[in-house]
Amino acid sequence: MVSRVDRSPVANWWWTIDRWFLASFLSLMVLGIVLSFAASPAVAERIGLDSYHFVTRQVLFMVPALIVMIGVSFLDARHVRRLALLMLVGSLVLMVAALYVGVEIKGSRRWIHIAGVSIQPSEYLKPAFVIICAWLFSENARRPEIPGNLFAMILLGVVLALLVAQPDLGQTLLVLATWGGMFFMAGMPWFWIAVLGSIGMAGGFVAYTSFPHAAERIDRFLTGEGDTFQVDMGREALIRGGWFGQGPGEGTVKRILPDSHTDFVFAVAGEEFGIVVCFLILALFAFVVLRGLSKSARETDDFSRYAVGGLVMFFGFQSIINMGVNLQLLPAKGMTLPFVSYGGSSLIAMAISMGMVLALTRKRPERRTSLGFDRLGRAIAPAE
Repeated sequence: MVSRVDRSPVANWWWTIDRWFLASFLSLMVLGIVLSFAASPAVAERIGLDSYHFVTRQVLFMVPALIVMIGVSFLDARHVRRLALLMLVGSLVLMVAALYVGVEIKGSRRWIHIAGVSIQPSEYLKPAFVIICAWLFSENARRPEIPGNLFAMILLGVVLALLVAQPDLGQTLLVLATWGGMFFMAGMPWFWIAVLGSIGMAGGFVAYTSFPHAAERIDRFLTGEGDTFQVDMGREALIRGGWFGQGPGEGTVKRILPDSHTDFVFAVAGEEFGIVVCFLILALFAFVVLRGLSKSARETDDFSRYAVGGLVMFFGFQSIINMGVNLQLLPAKGMTLPFVSYGGSSLIAMAISMGMVLALTRKRPERRTSLGFDRLGRAIAPAE
């Protein structure tokens, strides 16, 4: 146990970190490994790999993810901004490069190979984008002569253009929703609410008419016609699981789900462990989001308020999209469940994001101590 009189950096970190957040993130990581054992062996065998290929890789990804999350949580707000700026520049460069030399998968160029490692730059772009926009919004409020809101809009346009060019409409929607939530927190005028809402609706119409695959997914969701095999099997897995599930390793529908270890891991959880466990998973994600929004509302620093709020919103929106697709409440979209689905880029990028949340929500005892001494000094000072 770390002593309270210990003044080392590790001790200071332990006594100032939000341990509820830390416990939640570690719980989701452990859950990801457990569900990888349940969901991935059938997929690995189907494509001719060792049964525990994806399980082993998931555990290997977890190690650097945990190290990165803890390491980032040691940073202060200034260093979080610097890290985000480096990530933003690097991600934008890699996203442009991916359009020309990236690997094309299912008609999209979202991945790029570097030193034998596949990287999805858009995953690392999201937390960096949130942090930089939070800084721009806070600077606009602190120094009105700096058009921070305008710069944030320009940055949004650049990011959306690159995402649409890949194309990745799901990530586009996620980034736009998170940015809108942050802008609302920053005091968005009603004029801009109307303008951006109109642009969003117009953009949705253009996407529907310009991207056949997006139109097909929306049509399949609305009519139920076409290739709905995977979403139908995801729903069937949840139905078969009932309240308490078929039992670990006893699921059968998961064996024919192509993406059971990634996009449909929530359905596998339902089939093997039941709806009760699905509710617990949902409650864990909701706890992180609600605690994050509560923390951000109490922040006195504008940057920390917008950054924490934005990070937990994008965490929540991504989990809602994944679970909504599994429940057939939303059109099919390849979106991982944070910390739970298989995937190196998404896992490490999410670890960076939540490491930033841990860093920005750390207690600042030195500020309270100083204030306390000031008040004490005024209280005992002799009256003039």
